[in-house]
Amino acid sequence: PPDTLFYWAKEGHYNVVISMYHDQGLIPFKLLHFKDGVNVTMGLPIIRTSVDHGTAYDIAGKGIADEHSLVEAIKLAAKMAISL
Repeated sequence: PPDTLFYWAKEGHYNVVISMYHDQGLIPFKLLHFKDGVNVTMGLPIIRTSVDHGTAYDIAGKGIADEHSLVEAIKLAAKMAISL
């Protein structure tokens, strides 16, 4: 059921959750994975991953950014490349 889908995905019952609309997926996703979430764009001729929290220009150069999402995006891109 949709009202418990993200809970069961978090518990390991699903490998992926696909949402038809931006806010249907990103609100619960960011609630669970704000610091380590990865955005993936499918259907392109290249592998495209990015941090899920945005560019954070407001904190650029201040030494306070959290790198976890970037590290996860790079690791996922590498894993996807190996699977080709």
